[in-house]
Amino acid sequence: MDSHSTVTQKRNANIELLRIVAMLMILTLHFNHFSGADLVLGESASSVQIFATILEAIAITGVNVYVLISGYFLSASNVKLSKMLQLIMQVYFYTFLISLAMIFVGTYRVGPGDKLDRTLKYLFPISAEHYWFVTAYVIMYVLSPVMNAAVNTLKRKQLKVVIIGLLFWFSFIKSVVPVMFGTDRKGYDFGWFICLYLIAAYIRKYNIVLFRNAKRSAVVFVASAIMLATISLVFYKINLDTGRFKYYATVPYHYNYIFTLTGALGLFSVFRFMRLKENWFADVIRIIAPYTLGVYLLHMHIEIADRWIGWIENLIGEVPLDNAFKYFIHLLISIFIVFFAGIFIDWIRKYVFNFVGRICENTKLFKLIRRVDEDLC
Repeated sequence: MDSHSTVTQKRNANIELLRIVAMLMILTLHFNHFSGADLVLGESASSVQIFATILEAIAITGVNVYVLISGYFLSASNVKLSKMLQLIMQVYFYTFLISLAMIFVGTYRVGPGDKLDRTLKYLFPISAEHYWFVTAYVIMYVLSPVMNAAVNTLKRKQLKVVIIGLLFWFSFIKSVVPVMFGTDRKGYDFGWFICLYLIAAYIRKYNIVLFRNAKRSAVVFVASAIMLATISLVFYKINLDTGRFKYYATVPYHYNYIFTLTGALGLFSVFRFMRLKENWFADVIRIIAPYTLGVYLLHMHIEIADRWIGWIENLIGEVPLDNAFKYFIHLLISIFIVFFAGIFIDWIRKYVFNFVGRICENTKLFKLIRRVDEDLC
């Protein structure tokens, strides 16, 4: 995404490819959810729902991977005010312009009791959690200078103890205790993102080799996905037969569940070992990857999140919920349509931002921001 900077001039193509893969995973999760293919506790499962559960087990690691990538690079870079403001303005760009576009084409929806909530989500999209991911990410980004200072100051053992302590708090305990804790946000919060950030920073600072090699890393990823699918289906069945474990049956698909974390670390490790050849493909990856946040901001806008699948159905037909193979083909076509639409729109957004930047370059505000950036470096 635009807010990332690396310690080298050229982005690592293998990690940038992983960023793209992570966003495709996130799209898969949202397609499963909004198409109605998720398991419903207490109801018999169809073949498509079982298949979607397996896909979910593979794709659920996408959010954690995306945050790990951010922590991996941000922990080794200077966080600038200009980048932070650019990220926030990117959120406002989508929040306002999509709504204006919806009003223009006559598809904007506002219910009688929605006006205040919608207004808050448009005026304060981060505070009001228009996008929960962005809210957590921005808070993590704002705190990154503090975390970087801690990573660079603490001894290795001290940093390890902090990370283990956070993992016990956010992940280990909730993964084995079948009740919901009041402080557990299921990984949908900045606390879990901070934990992931520190893990990535630790890996980077000490060049930690996870799982020895790419093959073992892939085994960890696959084994984690198998465990996630198995545990989910087992507890779904127990709930169907007995009515028990209604909460814990959903836990395997929380972002801070232990096997979701190990799966993300396994996949992250696979791509760290990977080395893409320096050719046209690597260049294309580097071009596309910075726009992936735009894909999220587009398809998860409050006006679009529960409607984009319906729009795609108008193009390629209804989602086939009675045939797993046909469902998978529809999913692939749908997420690629949304992905490339998001990349294209965010490419336009970047050029708009660059144009505004050139016009305002010599204004007092922009000069002040540049001075603050210099002070932060």
